[in-house]
Amino acid sequence: MIIFGGDPAGVATALEQAEAGMQVTLIESLPGLGGERIPQTRIISGENDFVDPNLEAVMRHPNIRVIDSAEVQRTEANNGNFRLKIKRRTPRVDREKCDDCKACIKVCPINMYDDFNEGVGFRTAIDFFNPKTGQYNIFKEDMPICQATCPANLDIRSYVGLIADGKYAESLAKIRERLPFALSIGRVCPHPCESACNRGYMDEPISICTLKRFVADWEMKEGIKAPVEVPDEFHKEKVAIIGAGPAGLTCGYFLAKAGYKSVCFEALPEPGGMFRYGIPEYRLPTPTLMREIDWICSHGIELRCNTRVGKDISFEDIQKQFDAVFLGVGAHKGMKLQIKGEDMEGVIDGVDFLRDANMGNPINAKGKVIIIGGGNVAMDAARVSWREGFDEVHVLYRRTKKEMPASPWEIEAAEHEGIKFQYLVAPIEVVGENGRMTGLKCLRMQLGEPDASGRRRPVPIEGSEFVVEAETLIPAIGQRPDLAFVPENSGLDITRWNTFAVNRANYMTNVPGIFSAGDVETGPDIAIRACAGGRKAAEGIVRYIEAKRGK
Repeated sequence: MIIFGGDPAGVATALEQAEAGMQVTLIESLPGLGGERIPQTRIISGENDFVDPNLEAVMRHPNIRVIDSAEVQRTEANNGNFRLKIKRRTPRVDREKCDDCKACIKVCPINMYDDFNEGVGFRTAIDFFNPKTGQYNIFKEDMPICQATCPANLDIRSYVGLIADGKYAESLAKIRERLPFALSIGRVCPHPCESACNRGYMDEPISICTLKRFVADWEMKEGIKAPVEVPDEFHKEKVAIIGAGPAGLTCGYFLAKAGYKSVCFEALPEPGGMFRYGIPEYRLPTPTLMREIDWICSHGIELRCNTRVGKDISFEDIQKQFDAVFLGVGAHKGMKLQIKGEDMEGVIDGVDFLRDANMGNPINAKGKVIIIGGGNVAMDAARVSWREGFDEVHVLYRRTKKEMPASPWEIEAAEHEGIKFQYLVAPIEVVGENGRMTGLKCLRMQLGEPDASGRRRPVPIEGSEFVVEAETLIPAIGQRPDLAFVPENSGLDITRWNTFAVNRANYMTNVPGIFSAGDVETGPDIAIRACAGGRKAAEGIVRYIEAKRGK
């Protein structure tokens, strides 16, 4: 028998059933039984109203198993039998060594509303729940703000603490519970978690991203072979993954952990998606990325590169051959400026430019280059242009530096390298001779009222046209997914942003058995969000296959 709740009623029922000969499991979400928390001063009026006389009997009864600090995540029923998946929070106090001295309460720096007393007063993070058991525990919020802000909801508090204790392997294992790309994300993530870090209100945020990189680099530099943990036997069902980028490979990794092999179809020569072809080598070295990808694939992912769906294999054949399909093709198609002359020679899209540079393709780096845009792709294009050897690199942005969406440290690095910025400037026409651009006609802008993004809208200044002479123009104003591989009769619901619409509960599209995540589902976004989507989609795929198998 399973009893949920360790309040007085649950305790009494557990004891009654155990005395009758039943094997009882008592599950309680709090760190202790009793249902009530006592004051930290232990000053209790009356006859110890908070103490349940049955508590000690329950704790000692051979037929009762108590699981505290527990959360039921999944329940399955089959022919009257129940199977539960329970997640138990690790106690942060060694109860065998605790001698009830209360020194931890006196020195604990956390001061928070007492959520066990309706927020009437305050408490520290260290708390106890019943004088009979004397069980202390560190009990803060369910999910700290840094973890809630992280798209992958990494257990930052745990892995940072393990690093502080010198337990690097354990820290890396904790990260990999939700993210297989510790080496890569540790180098390229803009770390929104650090902006939310509570420590930042006192002095500086904890360097969460750098710590992730540190522990992953430690394993690599020490020559430690990353562990491969998969079931002894895989299920018979197979999953097709279209796109070997952050979302697709993360999905395959967690499918393998759940016992499902996958085949990953990739149109480009090497796996990695935007990790490999969109992020410059100086930020994410290819050998480092490939080490991580090789480890991920060793779990049970078969790679088929240079295989374009819709050309080398049809989408319909994939649907027939596999039990589920994951779509993670990213957003590799650059958006046009929609101005006259942008089809001239010398105009190259930012995504194509970065791909050519990463593949080692020849780049005509002569004269002056202009980059249009204010995001991280524009900064990458500018800094790669400087490294490729252009005489001058100019970035034109239609708002001011304050409104640029690029990471501040990327802008500062570009300025330090000598890249020139022109703000409140918008392109209106590419000018040239004999089909080759010679310059860019621009218009000066001023900021008006805020638009839907919350930033002030740029407004043209009449009569302010001027020409910037340049041999190359690189627009980097946004990206869109290329869905040419999807047949017209697929039935897939495609949004007006050219992305796949999914149910966020399981990341399944409107077509049963087809799932999607990453940039092709969210639109262009940061890599860790693609990884998070890939993991959640893998969970949805597993539930879908298990439900289908059970029919």
